[in-house]
Amino acid sequence: MRRSLLVTAVAALVVAAPAAAGLPRAGALVPGRSLGGVHLGETAHAVRASLGTFYGTCRGCPGRTWYFTYRKFDRHGLAVEFERGRVSAVYTLWQPSGWHARHGLRLGAKPLAVHERAGPLRTIVCAGYDALVRDAGPTRTVYYVFGGHLWGFGLFSAGASPCR
Repeated sequence: MRRSLLVTAVAALVVAAPAAAGLPRAGALVPGRSLGGVHLGETAHAVRASLGTFYGTCRGCPGRTWYFTYRKFDRHGLAVEFERGRVSAVYTLWQPSGWHARHGLRLGAKPLAVHERAGPLRTIVCAGYDALVRDAGPTRTVYYVFGGHLWGFGLFSAGASPCR
């Protein structure tokens, strides 16, 4: 009896694990480390394990890029770019509600709050928006500003262009 309960419990966990994968409702930026649970250098398999298989593939992008959104044809979510089979960039799409960084920094914040809470940042002007960047070791953390508000987050290799 006990063994069958154990087997049933293990089977339930195995079945439930893939169902738990998906785009987080309130994703987090850990500067220099991860965005929405995705780390630079991860394999496509690892990304699928954490975010699931509900994604679209960009047809016009120069490299393999997956778009994870909350619903079909929704613009809000997370983009993951790959180079040589590993994550080379990860950034939010549009302004997904509830996403945040440490020290209470939330999407929608004013640029002054970003500078105050994220530390020294350098501005890179992109077409129609600004990227506030900080290179630390091999990673570039990006805070996207559009219309006078924090619009998104990104992680790239240090020195990579944040303009997408």
